[in-house]
Amino acid sequence: MLGWALTFLIIALIAGALGFGMVAGTAATIAKVLFFVFLVLFIIGLVLGRRGPAV
Repeated sequence: MLGWALTFLIIALIAGALGFGMVAGTAATIAKVLFFVFLVLFIIGLVLGRRGPAV
């Protein structure tokens, strides 16, 4: 998911440099959403992944 966010960020940067404002804005929004979804899932994975030693 982080890879997709980086891909959309690069698309947004290239589109912005070429003057495609609407495409750049949409790609940047998608990249932001994907990044925050990744971040939430990563934190949940860290919290739930920690288990005590098996006895």
